[in-house]
Amino acid sequence: MRVGEQSTDPIDLVLGEVPVPAPLTPEDIRLAVRAVVVHAAEEWPAGPKCRNDGSAYPCRLHRWGRRVLLAHGLNDRQVDAVIQHGNPFVRVPFPFTATGPARDERSVPHPARPASATAPHWPRAS
Repeated sequence: MRVGEQSTDPIDLVLGEVPVPAPLTPEDIRLAVRAVVVHAAEEWPAGPKCRNDGSAYPCRLHRWGRRVLLAHGLNDRQVDAVIQHGNPFVRVPFPFTATGPARDERSVPHPARPASATAPHWPRAS
């Protein structure tokens, strides 16, 4: 089954699709990344199945996570790269822009680190 096709899984037929929240929050993005990575495809003789729950791939949570990431501004290739990376805790900037972090994120002042925090201080050997 492809990502855009209708599922024939009885659970999917009863419960339907998980709705994409509007507006998206940073927590939604973190959960979506985790959903697409944890619920990635695993090859079986009968075809691909969800790595996490063994249902037909893509399962409800994988489809939801992909839709959330697409709504957030990532394209299919970028979502596939997140899945390929394999880390369910990889950070996707919020809000996302194709050219890097959004202007809001760059304008937030970061606390200055003291000079002692930039490099460890080792006593010199005599």
